[in-house]
Amino acid sequence: MWPRILKTMKKNKPLLFTGLIIFGILVFLASLSIGRYHVSMADTAEAVISKILGTQSDLPGEVFTVIFDIRLPRILLALLVGISLSLAGTVFQGVFRNPLVSPFILGVSSGAGFGIALGLVLGLNLFLVKLLGFGFGIVTVFLASFLGSALYNRSSITMVLSGFVIGSLFSAATSFLKYIADPYTRLPAITFWLMGSFSYAEGGDLKYSALIFIACIIGIFLLRWKLNILAMGEEEARNLGENTGRTGSLFIVLATLLTAISVSLCGIIGWIGLIVPHIGRMLVGPDHRKLVPFSILFGGTFMLIVDDIARTISSIEIPVGILMAIIGAPLFIILLLKKNLHWEE
Repeated sequence: MWPRILKTMKKNKPLLFTGLIIFGILVFLASLSIGRYHVSMADTAEAVISKILGTQSDLPGEVFTVIFDIRLPRILLALLVGISLSLAGTVFQGVFRNPLVSPFILGVSSGAGFGIALGLVLGLNLFLVKLLGFGFGIVTVFLASFLGSALYNRSSITMVLSGFVIGSLFSAATSFLKYIADPYTRLPAITFWLMGSFSYAEGGDLKYSALIFIACIIGIFLLRWKLNILAMGEEEARNLGENTGRTGSLFIVLATLLTAISVSLCGIIGWIGLIVPHIGRMLVGPDHRKLVPFSILFGGTFMLIVDDIARTISSIEIPVGILMAIIGAPLFIILLLKKNLHWEE
């Protein structure tokens, strides 16, 4: 049954994208309903419509508090992070022309993790902790780019190796901070945050971070056709009149901003930026004009589903980063076994 459905979706792209939109809306409403305080889908829909239209509702006040003050900020953050990491993975794989590249390839997760750990060790408030994480994530990629440019060979392999080196240094620095942190207060906070979780979601942070999220997502969406040119190779792209250095740098900056702000807000959540682009190529092909919209629609919905499982599967919330690894690794193996992991020029 499923192979037949997938085959139909491959042939009918409008049907696929329409199905993803409808499925995403249903998952969004279901996410507002799921939790320790159960709210039916009907009551959730009524509360949402009442809030949008500004009309009165007979629902208890705690229903609106749970939906809009507690769950909505977390769901929006999960949605934005899922979209951002999926897009970043798609962009990096296109720029470096390597299907095994993830959003953390240039060390941004290590830098952001160090910033978060430093902020927690210093006892700063959550806003400054997140700001430090974002700042050091950007610094890490800047250092990796500077090192790659300073070397004789400025290939994509050099950039990846530079990111690995700089990322390793920041990982060592984070380990040192964990070593000297208070084992009863600071160390557990650092460990839990770096595992990846949306429990720190706050409406105030989303108001500011959403501007960066939306600006970068729109930028990548509007320029997505240029990724097809970069995927042809540097020589072919230059023959078409494309400035590969400038265009590639622009995409790296946009993807880095998305990754850095994601890690700074919720910790390190791996695999989604690696898996979603491959699933997209399996369903819509390697054309980034279709692959980027797919990553936006599927990546956000996928992250919502994983977060719903993380906060409901047991009495104690499981960090999303751990659950994502548990789901992502077997899924990636399945892709390998089905020989769907390939790079089409």
